[in-house]
Amino acid sequence: MGHHNTAFTEFKGALAEQYVLQELMAAGRVKLYYFTTEKSAYEVDFLYQDRSDVIPVEVKAETNLRAKSLKYYVEKYKPRYAVRISMSSYIKQDWLINVPLYAASCLPDVE
Repeated sequence: MGHHNTAFTEFKGALAEQYVLQELMAAGRVKLYYFTTEKSAYEVDFLYQDRSDVIPVEVKAETNLRAKSLKYYVEKYKPRYAVRISMSSYIKQDWLINVPLYAASCLPDVE
């Protein structure tokens, strides 16, 4: 008794990414890619093609909305927009769309 299962706190980022992957695959986004720089300084969880653009997608398991890797990708490759999927509500900024985690399968319809 009293034993605390830490799997959900230790692996919540990986679990959120897996959930988003499954939702995107179910929504028909079967060609997903991953981005990393040399020495893994920057990583973006998913990339997918939307018309002629490659759209970066970052998954956050909390409401912490800092996404250095996503910002790096956007500054370097200048996609039309970028997507962050997190526990926060829908937010649309100049270059970024935040989609709530529960709506990950709606990703193709965000723009």
